[in-house]
Amino acid sequence: MAQEGFLTIDGLTKSYGTGEARTQVLRGISTNIDRGEICVLFGPSGSGKSTFLNMVGGLEPADEGRIVVNGTDITKLRDRELVEYRRRELGFIFQFYNLVPDLTIRENIEVCQYLSKNPLPLDDLINSLGLWEHRKKFPNQVSGGQQQRCAIGRALVKNPSLLLCDEPTGALDYHTSKEILDLMERVNREYGSTMVIVTHNDAIRHMSHHILRLRDGQLSEDVRNEHLLPARELTW
Repeated sequence: MAQEGFLTIDGLTKSYGTGEARTQVLRGISTNIDRGEICVLFGPSGSGKSTFLNMVGGLEPADEGRIVVNGTDITKLRDRELVEYRRRELGFIFQFYNLVPDLTIRENIEVCQYLSKNPLPLDDLINSLGLWEHRKKFPNQVSGGQQQRCAIGRALVKNPSLLLCDEPTGALDYHTSKEILDLMERVNREYGSTMVIVTHNDAIRHMSHHILRLRDGQLSEDVRNEHLLPARELTW
């Protein structure tokens, strides 16, 4: 196939169940995502978006095909090697923040700092996330947007090369969603993190370098955006 990118998906196939109950979720997906790209992944419910994200994250095995991240084919890794891969390369951002309720905002981020050999400076990150004045509060004492900022900080503090984002603004209102997207755009620019964002929000395509769309287990769209729009200018 063509020259490999930072993230290369080659002939990726995934099914669940057996016999008559067998459902093929992904049908030979192939694409290249370059280092430092914001890549957005669309598709109707049940099209395989979350499965795709989980497979890139090393959480689900492929039936066939390759997933190459930063030169490593993760489909060939053993369980212990997959754990190291997730620690070394990945940050996860989810729709629901999964913060530890008994830890402060600072402590929630700090927990993941210890997973990395080359973490970002904790206080600098908290400040850049706009959370400095909230750092000693507990998750239930801050807004949903501030909780999501904390979740982003927790993923970022590891200094990952790849951020996997599953509906990161799905639980947020319009104003807060734009703030979070603006923050993610700034993170991409300042830290060079490659991002794969699964979302139903079609407006996010305009701030993304690379646009993918899944339908019936196949890519119905795989294009690059030549006319980027700043996140703060998005409307929906």
